[in-house]
Amino acid sequence: MTSRRSFPAFSPELFAPTAGRPLRAKSRLLEHLADIQPHRHDWAQLVFSMTGAVRVNTEASTYIVPPSRAVWIPPGIVHAVTAIEQAELHTLYLGPELLTGEAWSVGRVLEVSPLLRELVLALPAVPDPLPPESPQDTERRRGMEQLVLIELQRARPLALGVALPQDVRLRRLCEAMLREPGRHAGLEEWAVEAGASPRTLSRLFREQLGTSFAQWRSQLLLAHALTLAARGRPMSHIAAELGYASASAFTAMVTRTVGMPPSRFFAAA
Repeated sequence: MTSRRSFPAFSPELFAPTAGRPLRAKSRLLEHLADIQPHRHDWAQLVFSMTGAVRVNTEASTYIVPPSRAVWIPPGIVHAVTAIEQAELHTLYLGPELLTGEAWSVGRVLEVSPLLRELVLALPAVPDPLPPESPQDTERRRGMEQLVLIELQRARPLALGVALPQDVRLRRLCEAMLREPGRHAGLEEWAVEAGASPRTLSRLFREQLGTSFAQWRSQLLLAHALTLAARGRPMSHIAAELGYASASAFTAMVTRTVGMPPSRFFAAA
């Protein structure tokens, strides 16, 4: 069994946005199953990986994202990151004054355009103090920072977040499903592990998350399937890993949930 390694939050205060540098870049390599411990800060954050999938947890939601997708985390939100596989993690820290309004006050998944990807790679990912810059270098960096903000405002939001409950019993069940989404298909099997009746868990899904077990599980499976599809896995392998007896059964679930077959959904999302 692969062991899980836990890391502190990599000294985010060394990259805190300032008046002179309101947008900061940071990068690091996370090994498979490595965790960045829960933490918070007073600035906003955009987190994504160039290679490898990551899971970003907040108190209210979890986001499972492959490369070319990013998670927006508003200021003050407690969050943690887990590498589903080895990930080249990149982070942008943004002063809270840069992107304001209701849309930026909640966490969500955003599409990363090719231009935004290259801009993040080009920004200096170093803590303070910034190495000496020529006037031309400073002008170039500030121009890139402005382009990053424009690209973020143009970025398409994607419905890839999975809500998490406050109830301890249901939270424990949801966390187990996140770790191994294909272990059981039905609520009855999961209820045995949770030590609660299917009726109780069904009620908690409705009360805590405003959805049914089947709907919540479908959203979770879609997020995992998108990650597997980003690795180039064939549909039959994705279906098997997520516990479906056949690719056609998995295709029917995706079509029923999002209104289009997996080939179109994965291409569009």
